[in-house]
Amino acid sequence: MKALIKNSKLALVGCILPLGITGAIAFSFTKAADAAPVGMKGDYIGTGISSGITSGGRSGEDAQVGGDIQGRVAISHTPLSVRGSFLFDNKTTATIPTITYDIPIAKNTNFYAGAGYSFIGKQDDDTPLGNRNSPVLDAGVETAINKNLVAFGDGKLGLKAYQDSNADAVSFQLGVGYRF
Repeated sequence: MKALIKNSKLALVGCILPLGITGAIAFSFTKAADAAPVGMKGDYIGTGISSGITSGGRSGEDAQVGGDIQGRVAISHTPLSVRGSFLFDNKTTATIPTITYDIPIAKNTNFYAGAGYSFIGKQDDDTPLGNRNSPVLDAGVETAINKNLVAFGDGKLGLKAYQDSNADAVSFQLGVGYRF
């Protein structure tokens, strides 16, 4: 009987201790949520530059520099956004729809990360993000400069984004947009 009482006390402590720790963590998250930054709200469309920093490894496949038209539409009451990027150069385009998870990091500033797919306008012609259709991972930062002006910058990783190659493509975008 003593062993059972001893083990039941141990079992009781084993249950109460995790509940106490869980309660303390929940309380701290509640307090942290009250003090958490609000982040940037709203939708925008903007333009900027795009620079590819990789090549596919074949002759004639070079990193490209071009333009970028980019936009964001926030999904109400969620930390998610639908984004679109349109990368272009003198040869062809890459249209990249993505879904991102937005994390407020400061007042009017978000970090975002997500995934999408790159559709190349003319396969086998180089863009800042490769020369064939491919899955894309995206991460970046956006901040409201004032009521209507937004600055954004991100990096995109196109997985196996070159014809006849397993090479990935990396591009960086930087621009400004109009928030509405």
